[in-house]
This record gives sequence, structure tokens and C-alpha cells, in this order.
Amino acid sequence: MANAGSPAKSRKSFREITQTRKFQRTAIIIGFTVIPLFLLFLFTYLPFGEMVGFSFFKMKYVGKRTFVGWNNYKSIFRRDDIFSSLILSLYYMAGAVIQIAVALYLATVLSMKVRFGKLFKAVIFFPYLINGIAMGFIFKFFYTHGFVLDTVLSWAGFNIDSLPYWLRDQRINNWALVYASFWRYVGQNMVLFIGAIMSIDPSLYEAAAIDGANKFQQFKYIILPGIQTIVTLNIILSITGSLSAFEGPYVITSGANGTGTYFVVMDRIAHTDQKVGLASAMAVFLLLIIFACTIAQKLIFKYAFRNAQTDDESYAARKQRRKAEKQAAKELKALKKAQKEAR
Repeated sequence: MANAGSPAKSRKSFREITQTRKFQRTAIIIGFTVIPLFLLFLFTYLPFGEMVGFSFFKMKYVGKRTFVGWNNYKSIFRRDDIFSSLILSLYYMAGAVIQIAVALYLATVLSMKVRFGKLFKAVIFFPYLINGIAMGFIFKFFYTHGFVLDTVLSWAGFNIDSLPYWLRDQRINNWALVYASFWRYVGQNMVLFIGAIMSIDPSLYEAAAIDGANKFQQFKYIILPGIQTIVTLNIILSITGSLSAFEGPYVITSGANGTGTYFVVMDRIAHTDQKVGLASAMAVFLLLIIFACTIAQKLIFKYAFRNAQTDDESYAARKQRRKAEKQAAKELKALKKAQKEAR
């Protein structure tokens, strides 16, 4: 029993507890952790799970659903319009490779002291700031027969009547759309490359110059290994963008004359044909393709940059060290075995 003279401990009220520093710190940690995770689940993972479920049904937005199993996924390969739109992505992938190469070249040049370098950076990056819909309308009028491009070519001596219809001729219309995408995104890639190049230690260039390395050798052995993470990221973003190209083809041609990309066809199937199950299967299949491309790119770049310096140890040095460790472990095991037999 407590002494009669000792004061009883008073219990804190809930309001007093909420005003303590410990409670407020805990509440902030929980709030900044739980709320974003809940919103991420509510607006990303839950809708994605619903979409995966829809992909196994024949359904419209409103009405009866019929379970069809894997038939929607089989239709992706059976329907010519869907399969041809996947093949069409190869145009954009080829354009993405050229885009990365040009952006890397421009970034390497503009990262050095070049006259009017800041002006060139601003001019090349500006198209990325233009809204995708606005960009589509710009190139729609740019490629229209008898308008901007044809007028400029007529100034160069070409006869307008002999020029092709840039958006109708299926031999060139997809390349014309690829150039529109190239024009918009090359500046974004260039800026990312410049930021990565500027983070490389300048003393490496000085040491390379003293050893007699030329500019190309500095690029190959210093710049390229030093920005391999950004190169990988840009290629992943470019490949993803190639597979999900939508704004340009949708606004410029509406997918006509063989220019319908995977997203344009999926939009028509989902909203015009009201085949929600098939469109959901297309979205899931596209996600699987993107995952496969991402993993393949990481493996390729891991092999391509295996000799690059990573954590102050090259691939060859790391391989030699591991070989020495295995040999030492083997000799130690043999020594213990010999000592045990001697006993």
C-alpha cells in the first residue's frame, strides 16, 4: 500500500498526451508513412488489380460480364490490328535509339565550354516544354500537303506536286511521326545527360589528358562508364515511351493510314468498341513487355559496363579478388584436412 503522505500519480488526459513531443513525433511518422501508402494502394494498385480481373471477362463498361478466361490474351495475337500496332512500335524504338545517341552527343559537346552553349541548350530543350496535344497540332499542319514543310521544300527547288503526302504515304508516314517524337524528347534526354556528365570529377579529365588520352578516349573510358546509370534510365524511358506512344499519332493522324500505335488501338477498342476486357488484357500484356525489356536492358548494360570502375574496383579486379579468395579458402580447407589426418 502506498504511503498516506505520498501524492497519488495523476493520469494524463488524452489532450495532454497529444501535446507531448513523443506523441507528435510518432503521429507525424505514421501519418507520412500510412497516408501515402494508402493513397498509392487506393489509386494505383487497387485499380490495377481490378484491371487484371477485367482482362478475364468479356464486358462493356455497363452491362453483363461473361468470364472468358485467357481468350482476351489470345486475341492480342489473333487480331491483325493489335499485332500490327506492336510491330509499329519498332519504328519508335529505332527512333529512340537515334534519339539517345544524338542526345548523348549533344550533351557531351555542350557540357564543355562552347560559345552560345546555354542558348543551344535552351533551344533544344524548349520543345519538351510544349504540351503533347499542342505538339500534335503543330506537326499536323507542318506535314499537311502544301503547308509548312512543302513550302520550305519548294523554296529549295522541289515541285510541290511531286512531293509525297507525308501523313498518307505508308512508306514514310510512320517515320514522320517518329521524327515528331524525336523533336520533342531529345532535349529532355540531353539535359539528363548533361547533369550526369557535370557530376563527374574534373580531375579524371586532367589525369587522362596528361596520359595522352584524346576526347574520344575520355568519352569512352570516363564519361560513358560514369553516366551508365543515366544512360540505362534514358533507354528504359525511351523504350517505354516507344511502346506507349499515343499523343502524336492520335492528334496528328488519329491512327489512320497504318499509323495506329498500340495505345491508339487500345483506346479505340476500349472506348469506341466498348471491349473493356480485351483492352484490359492489352494493358496487362504491355506491362509484361515493359518489364521484360527493362530486365533485358539491365542485363545488357551490366555486361557492357562490366569493366567500368564501380566503388573504386573494376570488374576485372573484382573477378581477380574473388578468384584469390576462393583459392585461399580451398588451400585453408586442404590445410585443415591435412592437420586432421596428422592427428
